Formats: sequence, C-alpha cells, structure tokens
Amino acid sequence: MNLKSKQAILMGLASALLFSITFIVNRLMSVSGGSWVWSSVLRFYWMLPFFFLIVGLKKGVTPLFREIAARPLQWLLWSTVGFGLFYAPLTFAAAYTPSWLIAGTWQFTIIAGLLVAPFINRKGTNVRTGHHSALLYSGIILLGIVVMQAREAISLPPEKVIKGAVPVLVAAFAYPLGNRKMMQVTNGRLDVYQRILGMVLCSLPFWLILTTGEIVLSKAGPSPGQYAQTLVVAIFSGVLATALFFSATDKVSADEKGLAAVEATQSAEVLFALAGEVILLGSPLPDLYALGGMALAMLGMILHSLES
Repeated sequence: MNLKSKQAILMGLASALLFSITFIVNRLMSVSGGSWVWSSVLRFYWMLPFFFLIVGLKKGVTPLFREIAARPLQWLLWSTVGFGLFYAPLTFAAAYTPSWLIAGTWQFTIIAGLLVAPFINRKGTNVRTGHHSALLYSGIILLGIVVMQAREAISLPPEKVIKGAVPVLVAAFAYPLGNRKMMQVTNGRLDVYQRILGMVLCSLPFWLILTTGEIVLSKAGPSPGQYAQTLVVAIFSGVLATALFFSATDKVSADEKGLAAVEATQSAEVLFALAGEVILLGSPLPDLYALGGMALAMLGMILHSLES
C-alpha cells in the first residue's frame, strides 16, 4: 500500500466516525417526534454558510460560479443525486429502524460504487486492476449486511423493513454516483470545498421543494430540538466528514481499486453507530447474528485496505 492510499484510508476512517453521528442524531430526532423532512433540509441549510465562509476566505467563490454557469444542468442533476437522493432517504429510514441497522445497510454503497463505475466511464481511470478482488471483498461486506439484517428483518413487520431498507439502498447508489460524476464534471478544476459548496447550492431546489411540501402538508415547523441537532449533524457530518471523505476519494480518484478501498472504510460506521446508540440512546446490544454480520463487514473492509 503506497503512502497516498494509506492517507486516503485513514481519512476515510475518520470520516466514517464523523458520519456515524448522522445516523445517531437522526434516530434521536425521529424517536423525539421530529419530522424526517426537517432533519434533511436543515442540515443542508446549515452547511451553506459554513462552506461559503471557507470557500470565500480562499477566494474560490467566483471560479466556482463560472464552473456552474458552464455546466448548469450537470451540476443540478448530479448535486441532486449526490446530496438530495442520498440524504433524504437516510433520514426517512431513521423513522423506522435503529441507527446501527441503517448504518449496516448503508454499507451496500461499497458494492454500489463498483457497480456504477463502468457506466461513469472516467477516462484515465484504472478500472480493471484488482477489479475481481475488489468485488470479492465487497461481496464479503454484502454477506455481512445480509447476516446482520436477517434476524431484524424477521422480527419487524414487512412494511417497516421496506421503509427502512429500500430508501437506504437508494441512498447507497446515489452517493457514490453523485460524487464520482461531479469529480468527472469538475475534472480537478475545483478543490474539495468548492465542489461541496457547489453541490449544496445546486441541490437547493430539491431541498426547497421538500421544505414547501412539508409546510403545506403538515403545516408544522421543526421540533424545538431539531435546529440544534441538525446544526451538530451539519458541522460534524456535513462539513468535517464530507470534506474528509471527498478529499480521500480525490487522492485516489485515478485508481478504481483505491476508490473501492476508501468507500469500504465506511463500513466502520456501523460499529461507531452501534456504540453511540447503545451509550447515548440506551439501545440494547444486537444479537450474535448481527455481531457476526458486523465482523464480516469489517473483514471485507480490512481486505480492501490491504489490497489497495
């Protein structure tokens, strides 16, 4: 493993720790009666001033606007996919399943990243090297997810399983697809912070539609604690974790195997989310099946890391 790959994997693990806060706080907001829509939209509204400040201090706002103006439809489409269709389904699922279970299902994003790669067709990318071994290791992670979910799926009503699992699977494809397509669209002309700010800006129509729909249909605003809770998620997950993860993928953007390894680090989220839910929310420990599934998912991540 070269130095760049090691750095990318460590950054990916750090982002996984910070991302796990999303699952825990979203679950906390859900069990407290907060609407999943406000949990989604407030995070991105909070992110906007933070990234405007960061990019503004680096004098990168004008170059970003030029990039968006040159390809507005691509920015709107892939920002909506990468942020909107990623995060809204996760907060929706939090209303139905524990945070560690959502974090476990979310690991399908590792498989999703490999599946979407041939359709993205990025020039100059090492797609074939180690592709079969990456699929094998990702398959181990997928097996772990299935084992982890099996007992829980049997004990829950089918409606809750569908509402908890299907949205997370949508998010699992949307996040790597949106991220990789935006790397292709920008082609190194923007730094990580500019790219994130641009994606937040261009996903705003999606968030405004959700906001309007929630106001019209429920005629209710956020719960009292949601402003502070979504601010916590925005800082730790939206700003710090997203910047770390995007920086990690940028480091290995020319190597499909390296990208798969970085995306595999996100399997650590399930352990962080489990620990957080047990400690902070007083949730019971999962059974042996779930723990065995987590062990398989972690094994797949370790193999990815050693191979990269």
